Amino acid sequence: MRVLLVEDNRSLAGNIYDFLELQGHQVDFVDTGNRCLALLAEESFDVIILDVMMPGIDGYEACRQLRQKLFCQTPVIFLTAKSELEHKLEGFDAGGDDYLTKPFELDELLCRLTALTARGKRKDIGQIQYRDLLLDTRTGEVRRDNQKLEVNNIQFRILQCLYSQAPQIVTRSDLEYEIWGDECPDSDVLRTHIYQLRRIIDPTVGEGYIETVRGKGFRLKP
Repeated sequence: MRVLLVEDNRSLAGNIYDFLELQGHQVDFVDTGNRCLALLAEESFDVIILDVMMPGIDGYEACRQLRQKLFCQTPVIFLTAKSELEHKLEGFDAGGDDYLTKPFELDELLCRLTALTARGKRKDIGQIQYRDLLLDTRTGEVRRDNQKLEVNNIQFRILQCLYSQAPQIVTRSDLEYEIWGDECPDSDVLRTHIYQLRRIIDPTVGEGYIETVRGKGFRLKP
């Protein structure tokens, strides 16, 4: 596992660095958000440990920029002394994947890093392509053969969810929860949106892109 450690507390950074290296992992270290972004523009990592309170741009802003400007898909875990829910929500809103409050046990940090890397890189950053369909998460646009397709927000989110698991099956309940959360409408609403999506993508082919797997859910066809 190749880890980028971004932490301005040299003592804590040293402890994390030594611990992870003893576990057989490769660690690169920087102490500011700006240096983090500069390194990510040139290098790739399996996971990023990102302190929140740092000189210059803080960890939240660094995460926003690495997602929105560098389109970095690497999982990010925040380290911070702030334990209030509002700060955790801000971290996730900035593009973080996990949150660990100080003080913490190094074994727990390693466990969380292992889980994040097993999950893999995020699939909702920048442009996503599957076959000849292109989703742009920055603009909310969908294109096929460079031709823009007119989809609404719900249809875009359905495609984004299917893309994130393609070509695996996404169950109807999982898809409905991703779109509407606990306030799920009648199941016919999802069926209607998928029917419309099929007509938008290719009106001449019924299940050319989005396949219904009877009794299981939906998927993007391989």
